[in-house]
Amino acid sequence: MSGLFGVISSTDCTQHLFYGTDYHSHLGTEVAGLAVLGDHFQHRIHSIANTQFKSRFADEMRKMVGASGIGVISDSNPQPFLVSSRIGDFALATAGLITNIDELAGELLDSGHSFAEFAFGRINPTELVAKIISCGSSIVDGIEKVFEKIEGSVSMLVLTREGIYAARDFHGRTPLVIGSSGNAWAVASESCAFPNLGYKVVKYLKPGEIIQLTSSGPRSQNKDGRACQICSFLWIYTGYPASSYEGVSVETVRERCGALLARKDTVEADLAAGVPDSGTGHAVGYAMQSRLPLRRPLVKYTSGYGRSYTPPSQETRDLVAKMKLIPIRDIIDGKKIILCEDSIVRGTQLKNLTIQKLWDNGATEVHMRAACPPLMFPCKFALSTRSLSELAARRAIRDLEGSDVSDVSSYTDPKSPDFKTMVEWIRKDLNVTSLDYLTIDEIVEAIGLPRESLCTHCWLGD
Repeated sequence: MSGLFGVISSTDCTQHLFYGTDYHSHLGTEVAGLAVLGDHFQHRIHSIANTQFKSRFADEMRKMVGASGIGVISDSNPQPFLVSSRIGDFALATAGLITNIDELAGELLDSGHSFAEFAFGRINPTELVAKIISCGSSIVDGIEKVFEKIEGSVSMLVLTREGIYAARDFHGRTPLVIGSSGNAWAVASESCAFPNLGYKVVKYLKPGEIIQLTSSGPRSQNKDGRACQICSFLWIYTGYPASSYEGVSVETVRERCGALLARKDTVEADLAAGVPDSGTGHAVGYAMQSRLPLRRPLVKYTSGYGRSYTPPSQETRDLVAKMKLIPIRDIIDGKKIILCEDSIVRGTQLKNLTIQKLWDNGATEVHMRAACPPLMFPCKFALSTRSLSELAARRAIRDLEGSDVSDVSSYTDPKSPDFKTMVEWIRKDLNVTSLDYLTIDEIVEAIGLPRESLCTHCWLGD
């Protein structure tokens, strides 16, 4: 995952750039960078693996002055990337995942290009995109060449002397939204970056759309109209509660997911709770629908630990999961608990570092409720779930079948016996009293967009 933010103003933009980029910290934990254009391009990239964006860049921002700039919080590669090319100088920041990067890099190497940067032992994908853009006759032509060549997903911001070019990926899987504050314009992955900086949402970019943003406002640079398949998981987990995508509020969707879980539930319990923070909205909806008291048996110790889903190493993910949640025995002891979670991905942290804390503190029953179906496929469009072997549902199938199977359609059908057997296996593995999931149809109902507009690859492989 990565988050993008850009701003262009009639005055110095750096304060808005600093805070707007920081509002994307929930999307990455490894690297962050800023590029500002004043009299010349100014450029800073730092690791944020062991610190927060604000503390790492506070001193840097005092040295950067300019009317336009872009920032990125990244889960993988150092960026923004600065380029001097025949179509002009520019800075580039990207979000997404290029699955045919080796093939494209080979083509560029064969044609005489070279690569200067490596990210985690591989070619920096942002540098690859920069080189493809540089092969175009203009910035817009170069971006369209990227869309033609890549497999996967890339949204991007390109900072030039003519303004900021914002391009949403070809199928719209990752969002970009434009906001206005009167004397400045901004573009962001997450609309939650806007309210406190005084921006109002003006436009959600369409799939494959390219916008040139100047101090006068946005100007479309190409024809849009491609079919949208935005990532459904944005609403379930990835996105920030205060954001909206395609005009649909994240927090509202999570409340509707919780209500749908409660609507079909029959268990008796003493309280509803969410796994902080991403399960909280789902638990609010469950409590409203069921009329159970909403309580906090587990609380998160500050936001400093971040998401255990994001770091690249399993060891770091487990450490974050263990340390960030503190149980409150007075609320847990002797209680039957409905525990809402956004999803069950790997399941190991949930089992050993969350659910076990409830049992250790006297819970009598723990009923697990997940706001989406079992994840079956690694994401092809962002760095999130990384392999089949990590997924709890795949471990269950492997154990039930005796080996990996290629056709899992009977396990994705919530009405099939195989699905029920798989859920029971996961329930026992998690050590919970009962386990239930939302279905794809219920997710579509909660989001409120047409099913064909939503990417559901991680659940169905489609």
